[in-house]
Amino acid sequence: MKRTAIFLMGILFALAAGAAVTDTVKVYSNSMHKDIKVVIVRPAAYDQDMQRHFPVVYLLHGYSGNYASWLKDAPQLPAKADELNMILICPDGGYNSWYFDSPVDSTVRYETFVTSELMTYIDGNYRTVADRHCRAIAGLSMGGHGAFYLGMRHKDLFGAAGSMAGGVDIRPFPRNWDMVRVLGDTLLHKDNWERNTVINIASGLKNGELKLVMACGVGDFFLQVNRDLHRKLLEMKIDHDYTERPGAHNRDFWGNSVDYQLLFFKKYFENFQEKIGG
Repeated sequence: MKRTAIFLMGILFALAAGAAVTDTVKVYSNSMHKDIKVVIVRPAAYDQDMQRHFPVVYLLHGYSGNYASWLKDAPQLPAKADELNMILICPDGGYNSWYFDSPVDSTVRYETFVTSELMTYIDGNYRTVADRHCRAIAGLSMGGHGAFYLGMRHKDLFGAAGSMAGGVDIRPFPRNWDMVRVLGDTLLHKDNWERNTVINIASGLKNGELKLVMACGVGDFFLQVNRDLHRKLLEMKIDHDYTERPGAHNRDFWGNSVDYQLLFFKKYFENFQEKIGG
C-alpha cells in the first residue's frame, strides 16, 4: 500500500511538472488609468529551460466577454501551449471596446493597451521572442475584428493574425453591440466607421507582409462579411487561409477553430526560426 501511494504521488508530480502554468495578472494602463486583468498561459518548457525564449500568441475575446473567456470556451488551451511551446496572452478587452482607440470616448484605448502597454509588459516580464515573426494575434467575434484590425494596423508588431467568426466589416451592423458608443453615430461620424472597419483597412495590405487565417461557420450571421473579405483578398492577390464549415456563432465553433489557428501560427514561427538558424 505504501509503495502504491508513493507511485501515485510520483505520477501526480510528473503530471504537475509537465503542465502549463496559468497566471492572472493586472497590467496598469496609463492611457485608461486603470488596471486590466490578463490571463497568461506558459508552457511547461518555460520553467524547465530557463534560457529559452518563446513565441507569443495574443487571444482576444468577443463582445461581453472578459480575460477569462478564452479558457472557458477552449479549456484545452493550456495543453495546446504545452504541445506547441508558445505563450498565450488573453487580455481583457472591455465589454464592448472592439479594440479601438475610440475617437469619441477617451476612456476606450484598447488599441494602445494591447499594442503598447500590454506588449511592453509581456516582453519585459516574460522570456518572449520579441520579434514580429514570433508574435501573432487572433480572436473570436469582436476579437476576430480586433485581431485583424490590430494586426493590419501594426504589421511592425505582428507577423500573423487570425479571425474566428469575426466581425470583419462592422458597417452592416450600425445598431448592434454598442459600437455607436465607441465610433459615434453613423450619420454624424460616418468616417469613423469607414476608417475603422477591417475590410477597408485591408486595402493597404501587400502580399506577404502579414500571414492571415480566418474561419467562419456557414450558420453564422457574420458569414457574408467574411466571404466579402475573402473575395477582396483574392482580388488583391493576398495569400491567406480561409475556411467555411458547419457551425454557428458560438463557443463550439471558435473553441474548435482555435486549435487550427494555433497550429497555423506554430508553422509560421517555425519557418522564421528555420530561416535564421534557430
